[in-house]
Amino acid sequence: MYRKEFYIFDNNRPVQAVIRTYEEKDFPHLIRVQQESFPPPFPAELWWNEEQLRNHITLFPEGALCFEVNGVVAGSMTGLLVEYDPLQPNHTWEEITDNGYIRTHNPNGNTLYVVDISVSPNFRKLGVGKWLMQSMYEIVIHHNLERLLGGGRIPGYQDHSENMTAEQYIESVLKGNLKDPVITFLLRCGRTPVKVVENYLEDKESLNYGVLMEWKNPFRRLT
Repeated sequence: MYRKEFYIFDNNRPVQAVIRTYEEKDFPHLIRVQQESFPPPFPAELWWNEEQLRNHITLFPEGALCFEVNGVVAGSMTGLLVEYDPLQPNHTWEEITDNGYIRTHNPNGNTLYVVDISVSPNFRKLGVGKWLMQSMYEIVIHHNLERLLGGGRIPGYQDHSENMTAEQYIESVLKGNLKDPVITFLLRCGRTPVKVVENYLEDKESLNYGVLMEWKNPFRRLT
């Protein structure tokens, strides 16, 4: 189980915050956060349901985190362990996460794979997403895993798809010529791009593309 208490700042005002393993009592709040974070045209069927959330806290509770601000659930992040081969990177979100049910969780896996991160819009200015990501890095270190990995959406690509490929779009983001709401955030969190994957996730804004982005464990111990 995971629990971390600290303060974040709303402008210059300290605000009490907690990152912890979420529980069954949190399910309605977690579903609300998803609805607020991913409004249409994002497919509603991709929001969490209770069966998925119950699997998260049963199969890998350490990878099921929520963020509270003054007792209000403001965001969540979910992961599972997988055995990842960098020489065979191609996969879809549905394949590797079992469509969010994480029955593909491998307790002996070498990689913490991000299933989802979501933050209610009203709390994004507080750095909730970055704090959640940092907590997942701590879990990677605790388990002596090789990396954190996950596919990032590229919602800004739809406005540029007529003029460039998805790979060219990511290159423009890396050069600082463009900003993407998701990829730029992940870069700020220390993630680095590995590969653009076609048909990674049903996502109209990203034209179904995803970008695999990783964080390698700097404390990895060889056994």
